Amino acid sequence: MNKLATVLPMRSTPSPKNQREQRAVPAYELRATAHGAGDLELEVWQLPAIATPQLKAPRRIAGLRGRNLGMIENRLLRQLKQSGIDPTGMKRGDTRPFRLEELAALRLGLLFRVLAPMRSRSHIRACADGIDAMGREEAAYWLGMAMHRKHPRRVLMALRFLLIDPKLN
Repeated sequence: MNKLATVLPMRSTPSPKNQREQRAVPAYELRATAHGAGDLELEVWQLPAIATPQLKAPRRIAGLRGRNLGMIENRLLRQLKQSGIDPTGMKRGDTRPFRLEELAALRLGLLFRVLAPMRSRSHIRACADGIDAMGREEAAYWLGMAMHRKHPRRVLMALRFLLIDPKLN
């Protein structure tokens, strides 16, 4: 008999051990909603996973829409396309979910929370640059502080002070 015919087919699915390891990290999702022509809303959600047993339902981390999103939209869309995410070309009222890696979700969540109340273009640019330069641990630290502290607005204001160059005023 031909030995080639008895070779087992390659496994196309990961082993159960690898599947458990993949699910043992927090799961995040970017939800893009089109409210009209040029009016896009982006939200970061944390999904229930093995790594987060206390989370029973999806939890909204942060979202951004309107003028502040428009100011960083080109930069943001470029970064999302590198991750294989394209939230453009949606019809009015459409909502699309996209899976996010942990680092991207941490940075986007922090970016959306920091930029939401801001008005100064130069300050928005400085904060976006600073958050893009952050490592995973630093972004996780600041987002955790902004989400779980008693006064999260104070934490976000402190981060803005650190990221904005005082010479810009």
